[in-house]
Amino acid sequence: MTRPSLTLGYVPGGTPAKWARIWAQRRPGIRLELHSVAAADAADQVRAGAVDVALLRLPTDTSGLATIPLYDESTVAVVPADHLLTAVDELTAADLVDEPTLLPLDDVVVWADAPGVPVDHRPETTEGAIELVAAGMGALIAPQSLARLYHRKDLTYRPIVDAPTCPVALAIPEGPQSELVEEFIGIVRGRKPGSSRTQAEPAPKRSAREKTLAKQAARAAAGKVARKPGGGARRGR
Repeated sequence: MTRPSLTLGYVPGGTPAKWARIWAQRRPGIRLELHSVAAADAADQVRAGAVDVALLRLPTDTSGLATIPLYDESTVAVVPADHLLTAVDELTAADLVDEPTLLPLDDVVVWADAPGVPVDHRPETTEGAIELVAAGMGALIAPQSLARLYHRKDLTYRPIVDAPTCPVALAIPEGPQSELVEEFIGIVRGRKPGSSRTQAEPAPKRSAREKTLAKQAARAAAGKVARKPGGGARRGR
């Protein structure tokens, strides 16, 4: 008998470890399988059913999918550790205007007017661009998580305060979801164990008058007649 499981695809630099720990606590009998996928392939993996859900960066083609925004990553400039730009803790776009910059083919930072002077050679991957930064060919503008993922002792990075952020989202197939997918969505959204988005909303609190009227209706249903405030029982003629 095949053991049930849920498959999560995540792009390089994605951070599913926290959710994997929570999943293991809540669903110890069901595996959460983690698969690293290329940024360009993440959405296709969900559409093809190769993974049940995917952690990916936006914008990307998400046709046929539903996306749940999670967080925004800071954008940083990766430079050699002894670079002049490391003299400050934060950078602005103006600081990079004349700086040679590398633009890998798998670049995920959407910045129409990105500063810098693009280097003629475009490396295939962000990881390859990091190697060229170390070789002194230029700076690299990238999400902070990728700068951390490919960290080297001879490199460092600085946040660019006026750069666009890199949105990260959870992608799932459109339409009704399985119980396991709904459970995972609840985890990434921070829902507590046992809670469900399908649970009925709590009944609204009633006013004092509504409570009094409800009591009177209950008495009437039991064959009792409520007295009017301040008055005695009326005599029949």
